[in-house]
Amino acid sequence: MIASHDSAGLWTLAWRRLRADRIAMAALAVVAGCLLLVLLSGLGLMADDWEREVAVNYAPPGFVGADPGARALAQAQLPRAMPPNAFDPLAAELAELKAQLAATDPPVEKRTTLPFGADKWGHDIVKKTIKGGETSIVVGLVAALLAVTLGTLFGAVSGFYGGWVDDLFNWFYSVFTAIPSILMILAVAAVLQQKGVATIVLILGLTGWTGPYRLMRAEYIKHSAREYVMAADAIGASSLRRMFGHILPNVAHVALVQMSILTVGFIKAEVILSFLGFGVPVGTVSWGSMLNEAQNELILGKWWQMAAAAGTMAILVTAFSLFADALRDALDPKIK
Repeated sequence: MIASHDSAGLWTLAWRRLRADRIAMAALAVVAGCLLLVLLSGLGLMADDWEREVAVNYAPPGFVGADPGARALAQAQLPRAMPPNAFDPLAAELAELKAQLAATDPPVEKRTTLPFGADKWGHDIVKKTIKGGETSIVVGLVAALLAVTLGTLFGAVSGFYGGWVDDLFNWFYSVFTAIPSILMILAVAAVLQQKGVATIVLILGLTGWTGPYRLMRAEYIKHSAREYVMAADAIGASSLRRMFGHILPNVAHVALVQMSILTVGFIKAEVILSFLGFGVPVGTVSWGSMLNEAQNELILGKWWQMAAAAGTMAILVTAFSLFADALRDALDPKIK
């Protein structure tokens, strides 16, 4: 009897090649760790109290050492009981109200150092960076998903049907690519005149579909003429079934790689938009808003907020880029 062995599929072979790449697995671990922090932050299990004033203004990192005048500043920022004013008829009532507030919420002495310092409001930079990463990473992932979905849909219709449909989508593609991407993003942001995470996702998603469209259109043109698609047409499969039931599973790896690449680009784009004032609104923190705030702190020699936001973003973007390159190589069957 001849033993039969099932051949490994595309995804199994891709995982084997990816697992053999140590750099890719290290990058995947960094990306997974960042996503875990985002999940915990979104559920309120971490950095939920980032707006608490736990330290004095511009408290330095613990490894730098406390400012000699920070202790006096912390004592000065504690509330003190004011003597009653004979000329103020409400002085007694205000003093009683302050005493009641102090009894229910006693003042806490602010710390003079934190693990990575504090901003001008006394917020913990570590918690602020985690909360800002939640906004930036969510924007990058959701905007990339929207852009890849639009690019895949447009590319499938254009490449599969051809003719005037292909000409119409190519005209749209030419219009979007004729304008530099950053100018297109800023133009859409100026037209919307609204700030918020949903607005940034729409801006990036609606302007970033051109790359996935170009690749998916080429894949659909190539696969539409292959034997398995012609066989499906011969047995009466509809156009939608051939497009998304037969061709899409064979080109899904292209969309997956494009999503990983666009996520990196959109994280950086969100930082640029927030830095220029077109990003998240006041009260919402992101890496871009932290960098925008830190540019004034650098004049005073307070570098830790800039270092925290820029360093964390650099680590995540580098890890995501390395993983995206390794994933593209692992999903390419021509690479051994």
